[in-house]
Amino acid sequence: MNDRQRYDKATAELEPPFAILDLAAMRANAADLVRRAAGKPIRVASKSIRSRPLLERILAMDGFSGVMAFTLPEALWLVDNGFTDVLVAYPTADRHALAELAGSRDAAREIALTVDSADHLDHIEAAVSHVHPRHEIRLSMDLDAGYWALGGRFKAGTMRSPIRQADRAADLAAAIAKRPGFRLAGLMAYEGQIAGIGDDPPGSAAYARAVRIMQSLSARELVLRRGRIVNAVRQVCDLEFVNGGGTGSIERTVREKAVTEVTAGSGFFHPRLFDFYRAFTGRPAALFALPVVRRPTPNAVTVLGGGYLASGKPGTHLLPQPYLPAGLRYSREEGAGEVQTPLLGQAAEDLRVGDRVWFRHAKAGELCERFAALHLVEGDAVVGTAPTYRGEGRTFL
Repeated sequence: MNDRQRYDKATAELEPPFAILDLAAMRANAADLVRRAAGKPIRVASKSIRSRPLLERILAMDGFSGVMAFTLPEALWLVDNGFTDVLVAYPTADRHALAELAGSRDAAREIALTVDSADHLDHIEAAVSHVHPRHEIRLSMDLDAGYWALGGRFKAGTMRSPIRQADRAADLAAAIAKRPGFRLAGLMAYEGQIAGIGDDPPGSAAYARAVRIMQSLSARELVLRRGRIVNAVRQVCDLEFVNGGGTGSIERTVREKAVTEVTAGSGFFHPRLFDFYRAFTGRPAALFALPVVRRPTPNAVTVLGGGYLASGKPGTHLLPQPYLPAGLRYSREEGAGEVQTPLLGQAAEDLRVGDRVWFRHAKAGELCERFAALHLVEGDAVVGTAPTYRGEGRTFL
């Protein structure tokens, strides 16, 4: 029985649209992440999962420790539900959430906030000035892990922190140490130009070579710079953790002595954008099904919905992938639509009204913003459901 047959059989009583998670595929992906991490703990990126029961399931596996959250309200909610060691990876300006954090002993113990400037410290202090008693707030300093060349004229990586060099990091660490009520607990640096860009992209071979050269030069530069930054900050204060990397860079990042833990999220679901890496091959685990609702021509079908585009720089690479049956493609004129999506190709000739087409999202957790639950598939049966954040009435972004 092939995957399409298994999924169709398992979900025969469900009416699409719906989403599934193949548990065996997710377990295999998780085991491979642990293998690649070579003994270093993996912090789980919640933005790529967005399901509380699934986060619990993953953290119960060996090799995974702690959560990387994307908002402070999310982190507070997770701690209220028993999660520990939660790093909020993005700065927050939410005054109400900051006041709640400062007033909660449990939350303040378990949550670390990301900062990269004195402006963040000023904002936090203003937000919690009325809180009494106020608990110490743990902080994580975000670093710029991007690659600069040609005197800064060429830049690769995400636009995040302004802190790039050891002296500036040490200055901010000293400023934090001087402020009552704050403690610098860790450092984090996300090398998105390596972790988030596949080194085996489809299309131009010249572009693929350029990506590999850039990533090799970037990794070489970053191991030295990150090491200098960590050493400089440790002269100012003790650090609980130094976080780095992502699904696409794990085996590179764990080689750095300065890094104590790595992060992974997309690797559990293995969405479409992670097909283009040479170092690992994941199994598609999260999929969604849409029903065929019409046949406009003999070699075309139309499915209900489908316009579930991923975030990022606009382009066709952010469209969901028509996955099963293989051989379907979008219409150039319509693409993935709000309420209907035409699909072309020889495979369409065998589809009839009521059949399912299985899709993969381009990214991981954003799929869960569309569905209230993931139906958990084991073999050829649905063995349970896991509510998403949306399904629990939580929309943090």
